[in-house]
Amino acid sequence: MRCCLLLALLLAAGSVDAAAPVWTVQITEAYLDMRTGPGRGYPVFNTVENGESINVIKKRTGWYKVKTAKDITGWVAESGLEQTRELDGRPVNINRINLDSLVQHRWRAGFASGDFGGANVLSAYAGYVFSPNMSIELGLSQALGAFAENRVASVTLVHQFIPEKRLTPFFSLTAGMIKTNPSATLVLTEDRTDQLAAAGAGVRAWITRRFVFRAEYRNYVVFTSRDENQEIDEWKAGFTFFF
Repeated sequence: MRCCLLLALLLAAGSVDAAAPVWTVQITEAYLDMRTGPGRGYPVFNTVENGESINVIKKRTGWYKVKTAKDITGWVAESGLEQTRELDGRPVNINRINLDSLVQHRWRAGFASGDFGGANVLSAYAGYVFSPNMSIELGLSQALGAFAENRVASVTLVHQFIPEKRLTPFFSLTAGMIKTNPSATLVLTEDRTDQLAAAGAGVRAWITRRFVFRAEYRNYVVFTSRDENQEIDEWKAGFTFFF
């Protein structure tokens, strides 16, 4: 029950954050042409005038998909976008746009290894990106120790603080289940399944457009049927692939 309540709160937070616009710039030239596709072979169907703003959605080989304040979506050339400005008046930094485009991939998967309460752990996960700041992940982990094997199935909400930076910190909240299988030598101990929750933090570093290094720490609380809950510290590092 506790895990279900935590998961509901995580999903609610993710849905609120997803409504935030990606990035907004302002037109400073007389006008900016919008085309139906990412290339000069596509026709111009709309013009954004001086002083109007547009949201930058994603990049494709020198072209950028944008949305106007009137909810008109189209493509503009990189040369045109270079002439825009930030809302505070600063010139647009195209390098920032190039890095922002990295976080537009909606799906990701990855793996990591490390230490789970003194046991060797191997994890695999897949996730969906709500917005540049917020994503949700489904994960499976196996931890092999001297006295038991632990298997964890979890749902994690991840919040990136500065997604446009190549190196960015993140915070995570996790809910799930853990199954503990004691070693065969511990004949008096039975298998058990318990709920768990965790809070964590870490860093991500973009290596290529679709490849990210990730290191993180999580503090788990296992809600056991015994008098006291169990706390487990986890440290792990691995790689994430975006697609």
